[in-house]
Amino acid sequence: MQAEVKSRMLQIPVKLYRIGELVRYTPFSRQTIHNYTIMGLIRETQWTEGGHRLYDESVFERLSKIIELRKTKTLSEIRHILNKEQEAARIAENAS
Repeated sequence: MQAEVKSRMLQIPVKLYRIGELVRYTPFSRQTIHNYTIMGLIRETQWTEGGHRLYDESVFERLSKIIELRKTKTLSEIRHILNKEQEAARIAENAS
């Protein structure tokens, strides 16, 4: 039985964050997180049964990028930039 347990790899569940946690760990307000989601700048990964948005860890990288771009770009320009980057990554992934 021990050999059987050792041969299986445990899968660590992905940590998902609610909007309140994003507010706690970033400089953004709840309303800003909501607005960025509605605009498509960030995307929720899942929803709870109660209807709360859940975000994966990649949202922090995306929010960091938004902070940097916000210094010189409008939100519309940022959305365009992020969409182009996402499309390029998708094409590269499909090519490999």
